[in-house]
Amino acid sequence: MPLITIGELTLELQHKGIKNLHINVLPPDGRVRVSAPASLSETAIRMAVARRLPWIRQQQTHFQAQPRQSERQMCSGETHYLWGRGYRLEVIPVEGAHSVKLQGGWIRLRVPAHYDAAKREALLLSWYRQLLRQRLPILIAKWQALLKVTPSFVGIKRMKTLWGSCKTDTARIWINLELVKKPPECLEFIVVHELIHLLERKHNQRFIALMDLHLPNWREHREKLNKMPLAFNRWGY
Repeated sequence: MPLITIGELTLELQHKGIKNLHINVLPPDGRVRVSAPASLSETAIRMAVARRLPWIRQQQTHFQAQPRQSERQMCSGETHYLWGRGYRLEVIPVEGAHSVKLQGGWIRLRVPAHYDAAKREALLLSWYRQLLRQRLPILIAKWQALLKVTPSFVGIKRMKTLWGSCKTDTARIWINLELVKKPPECLEFIVVHELIHLLERKHNQRFIALMDLHLPNWREHREKLNKMPLAFNRWGY
Protein backbone atom coordinates (compact mmCIF):
# COMPACT_ATOMS: atom_id res chain seq x y z
CA MET A 1 0.00 0.00 0.00
CA PRO A 2 1.49 3.42 -0.98
CA LEU A 3 2.83 5.60 1.84
CA ILE A 4 2.85 9.39 1.99
CA THR A 5 4.41 11.64 4.59
CA ILE A 6 2.92 14.84 6.01
CA GLY A 7 5.36 16.46 8.42
CA GLU A 8 6.27 13.74 10.92
CA LEU A 9 3.19 11.66 10.06
CA THR A 10 3.47 8.71 7.67
CA LEU A 11 0.19 7.27 6.46
CA GLU A 12 -1.09 4.54 4.19
CA LEU A 13 -3.06 5.75 1.18
CA GLN A 14 -5.51 3.73 -0.86
CA HIS A 15 -7.70 5.02 -3.68
CA LYS A 16 -11.16 3.49 -3.95
CA GLY A 17 -14.37 3.94 -5.85
CA ILE A 18 -15.91 5.99 -3.05
CA LYS A 19 -17.41 9.48 -2.85
CA ASN A 20 -15.79 10.78 0.34
CA LEU A 21 -12.36 10.65 1.96
CA HIS A 22 -12.04 8.54 5.12
CA ILE A 23 -9.26 8.77 7.72
CA ASN A 24 -8.82 5.83 10.09
CA VAL A 25 -6.45 5.57 13.05
CA LEU A 26 -5.89 1.87 13.65
CA PRO A 27 -4.95 -0.15 16.72
CA PRO A 28 -2.77 -1.10 18.34
CA ASP A 29 -0.17 1.59 17.62
CA GLY A 30 -2.24 4.27 15.88
CA ARG A 31 -1.08 3.89 12.30
CA VAL A 32 -3.09 6.00 9.89
CA ARG A 33 -4.90 4.75 6.81
CA VAL A 34 -6.57 7.10 4.34
CA SER A 35 -9.15 5.89 1.82
CA ALA A 36 -9.72 8.47 -0.89
CA PRO A 37 -11.84 8.74 -4.05
CA ALA A 38 -9.83 7.87 -7.15
CA SER A 39 -10.39 11.38 -8.54
CA LEU A 40 -8.99 13.19 -5.48
CA SER A 41 -5.54 14.70 -5.95
CA GLU A 42 -2.67 14.12 -3.51
CA THR A 43 -2.66 17.84 -2.71
CA ALA A 44 -6.31 17.71 -1.69
CA ILE A 45 -5.64 14.59 0.39
CA ARG A 46 -2.74 16.27 2.17
CA MET A 47 -4.89 19.31 2.98
CA ALA A 48 -7.69 17.14 4.35
CA VAL A 49 -5.29 15.15 6.54
CA ALA A 50 -3.60 18.34 7.78
CA ARG A 51 -6.96 19.67 8.96
CA ARG A 52 -7.52 16.48 10.96
CA LEU A 53 -4.05 16.30 12.53
CA PRO A 54 -5.19 17.26 16.07
CA TRP A 55 -7.82 14.49 15.98
CA ILE A 56 -5.30 11.99 14.58
CA ARG A 57 -2.79 12.79 17.33
CA GLN A 58 -5.52 12.45 19.97
CA GLN A 59 -6.46 8.98 18.67
CA GLN A 60 -2.82 7.87 18.55
CA THR A 61 -2.27 9.03 22.13
CA HIS A 62 -5.33 7.03 23.19
CA PHE A 63 -4.01 3.81 21.63
CA GLN A 64 -0.55 4.30 23.11
CA ALA A 65 -2.02 4.74 26.59
CA GLN A 66 -4.42 1.80 26.38
CA PRO A 67 -3.34 -1.23 28.44
CA ARG A 68 -2.62 -4.40 26.51
CA GLN A 69 -1.85 -7.98 27.29
CA SER A 70 1.48 -9.58 26.62
CA GLU A 71 1.68 -12.37 24.07
CA ARG A 72 -0.18 -15.41 25.33
CA GLN A 73 1.89 -18.57 25.75
CA MET A 74 -1.19 -20.71 26.54
CA CYS A 75 0.36 -22.12 29.71
CA SER A 76 -0.95 -22.59 33.22
CA GLY A 77 -1.16 -19.45 35.32
CA GLU A 78 -1.91 -17.00 32.51
CA THR A 79 -4.92 -14.70 32.79
CA HIS A 80 -7.58 -14.95 30.10
CA TYR A 81 -10.78 -12.94 29.98
CA LEU A 82 -14.43 -13.92 29.67
CA TRP A 83 -17.29 -11.39 29.82
CA GLY A 84 -15.02 -8.79 31.39
CA ARG A 85 -13.61 -10.95 34.16
CA GLY A 86 -10.12 -12.42 34.32
CA TYR A 87 -9.67 -16.16 34.87
CA ARG A 88 -6.51 -18.15 35.44
CA LEU A 89 -5.73 -20.76 32.83
CA GLU A 90 -4.93 -24.33 33.88
CA VAL A 91 -3.57 -26.62 31.17
CA ILE A 92 -4.23 -30.26 32.05
CA PRO A 93 -2.60 -32.99 29.92
CA VAL A 94 -5.02 -35.80 29.05
CA GLU A 95 -4.96 -38.90 26.90
CA GLY A 96 -8.62 -38.72 25.89
CA ALA A 97 -10.80 -36.06 24.31
CA HIS A 98 -9.85 -32.42 24.76
CA SER A 99 -12.21 -29.94 26.47
CA VAL A 100 -12.50 -26.44 27.91
CA LYS A 101 -14.50 -25.77 31.07
CA LEU A 102 -15.03 -22.80 33.34
CA GLN A 103 -14.68 -23.92 36.94
CA GLY A 104 -14.60 -21.36 39.72
CA GLY A 105 -11.92 -18.82 38.91
CA TRP A 106 -10.24 -21.11 36.40
CA ILE A 107 -10.49 -21.90 32.72
CA ARG A 108 -9.46 -25.54 32.65
CA LEU A 109 -8.02 -26.60 29.32
CA ARG A 110 -7.71 -30.38 28.97
CA VAL A 111 -5.55 -31.23 25.99
CA PRO A 112 -3.20 -33.97 24.78
CA ALA A 113 0.31 -33.39 26.05
CA HIS A 114 1.69 -32.95 22.52
CA TYR A 115 -0.55 -29.94 21.76
CA ASP A 116 1.56 -26.83 21.22
CA ALA A 117 0.52 -23.25 22.04
CA ALA A 118 -1.16 -22.74 18.66
CA LYS A 119 -3.40 -25.80 19.06
CA ARG A 120 -4.25 -24.84 22.63
CA GLU A 121 -5.18 -21.34 21.48
CA ALA A 122 -7.33 -22.73 18.65
CA LEU A 123 -9.23 -24.85 21.16
CA LEU A 124 -9.77 -21.88 23.47
CA LEU A 125 -10.95 -19.70 20.58
CA SER A 126 -13.40 -22.40 19.50
CA TRP A 127 -14.80 -22.40 23.04
CA TYR A 128 -15.05 -18.60 23.02
CA ARG A 129 -16.89 -18.74 19.70
CA GLN A 130 -19.36 -21.27 21.08
CA LEU A 131 -20.13 -19.03 24.08
CA LEU A 132 -20.63 -15.97 21.88
CA ARG A 133 -22.87 -17.94 19.53
CA GLN A 134 -25.07 -18.77 22.51
CA ARG A 135 -25.49 -15.16 23.61
CA LEU A 136 -25.47 -13.26 20.32
CA PRO A 137 -28.75 -14.58 18.81
CA ILE A 138 -30.63 -13.56 21.95
CA LEU A 139 -29.40 -9.99 21.65
CA ILE A 140 -30.02 -9.87 17.91
CA ALA A 141 -33.60 -11.11 18.34
CA LYS A 142 -34.26 -8.61 21.13
CA TRP A 143 -32.95 -5.58 19.28
CA GLN A 144 -34.17 -6.35 15.79
CA ALA A 145 -37.68 -6.51 17.29
CA LEU A 146 -37.21 -3.20 19.11
CA LEU A 147 -35.63 -1.44 16.16
CA LYS A 148 -37.83 -3.14 13.56
CA VAL A 149 -34.90 -4.10 11.36
CA THR A 150 -33.88 -7.47 9.95
CA PRO A 151 -30.24 -8.22 9.14
CA SER A 152 -29.76 -10.70 6.32
CA PHE A 153 -26.80 -12.28 8.10
CA VAL A 154 -24.99 -12.00 11.43
CA GLY A 155 -21.60 -13.64 11.76
CA ILE A 156 -18.67 -13.82 14.15
CA LYS A 157 -15.05 -13.35 13.19
CA ARG A 158 -11.81 -11.97 14.60
CA MET A 159 -11.24 -8.47 13.32
CA LYS A 160 -8.13 -6.39 13.82
CA THR A 161 -9.54 -2.87 13.62
CA LEU A 162 -13.31 -3.08 14.25
CA TRP A 163 -15.55 -4.31 17.04
CA GLY A 164 -18.33 -4.78 14.53
CA SER A 165 -19.28 -3.95 10.97
CA CYS A 166 -22.45 -3.54 8.97
CA LYS A 167 -22.65 -3.62 5.17
CA THR A 168 -25.83 -1.63 4.72
CA ASP A 169 -26.46 -2.53 1.09
CA THR A 170 -26.69 -6.23 1.94
CA ALA A 171 -27.66 -5.92 5.64
CA ARG A 172 -24.78 -8.22 6.61
CA ILE A 173 -23.34 -7.76 10.10
CA TRP A 174 -20.10 -9.06 11.58
CA ILE A 175 -19.33 -9.12 15.30
CA ASN A 176 -15.75 -9.34 16.59
CA LEU A 177 -15.01 -12.55 18.50
CA GLU A 178 -12.92 -10.50 20.95
CA LEU A 179 -16.16 -9.12 22.43
CA VAL A 180 -16.64 -12.41 24.28
CA LYS A 181 -13.82 -11.20 26.53
CA LYS A 182 -15.49 -7.87 27.31
CA PRO A 183 -18.37 -7.08 29.71
CA PRO A 184 -21.77 -8.18 28.31
CA GLU A 185 -22.98 -4.58 28.04
CA CYS A 186 -20.15 -3.89 25.59
CA LEU A 187 -21.40 -6.65 23.31
CA GLU A 188 -24.92 -5.24 23.51
CA PHE A 189 -23.65 -1.77 22.64
CA ILE A 190 -21.94 -3.07 19.50
CA VAL A 191 -25.02 -5.09 18.50
CA VAL A 192 -27.25 -2.03 18.82
CA HIS A 193 -24.71 0.14 17.03
CA GLU A 194 -24.52 -2.17 14.01
CA LEU A 195 -28.28 -2.75 13.82
CA ILE A 196 -28.95 0.99 13.90
CA HIS A 197 -26.77 1.26 10.82
CA LEU A 198 -29.64 -0.51 9.04
CA LEU A 199 -31.68 2.61 9.83
CA GLU A 200 -28.94 5.17 9.29
CA ARG A 201 -25.76 4.38 7.37
CA LYS A 202 -23.65 7.31 8.54
CA HIS A 203 -22.45 8.35 12.00
CA ASN A 204 -24.44 11.56 11.80
CA GLN A 205 -26.81 13.36 14.15
CA ARG A 206 -29.69 11.05 13.25
CA PHE A 207 -27.55 8.03 14.10
CA ILE A 208 -26.59 9.55 17.47
CA ALA A 209 -30.23 10.44 18.18
CA LEU A 210 -31.26 6.84 17.50
CA MET A 211 -28.55 5.55 19.81
CA ASP A 212 -29.63 8.00 22.51
CA LEU A 213 -33.25 6.94 22.12
CA HIS A 214 -32.74 3.20 22.25
CA LEU A 215 -29.61 2.84 24.40
CA PRO A 216 -29.28 6.06 26.46
CA ASN A 217 -26.12 4.93 28.30
CA TRP A 218 -24.28 3.80 25.16
CA ARG A 219 -21.48 6.29 25.76
CA GLU A 220 -20.69 4.63 29.10
CA HIS A 221 -20.49 1.25 27.39
CA ARG A 222 -18.25 2.67 24.67
CA GLU A 223 -15.95 4.20 27.27
CA LYS A 224 -15.75 0.91 29.17
CA LEU A 225 -14.94 -0.97 25.97
CA ASN A 226 -12.23 1.52 25.04
CA LYS A 227 -10.58 1.18 28.46
CA MET A 228 -10.41 -2.62 28.46
CA PRO A 229 -6.98 -4.18 27.74
CA LEU A 230 -6.31 -4.90 24.09
CA ALA A 231 -5.51 -8.48 23.24
CA PHE A 232 -2.04 -9.22 21.98
CA ASN A 233 -2.10 -9.60 18.21
CA ARG A 234 0.39 -9.74 15.41
CA TRP A 235 -1.28 -6.75 13.81
CA GLY A 236 0.73 -6.41 10.63
CA TYR A 237 -1.24 -7.25 7.48
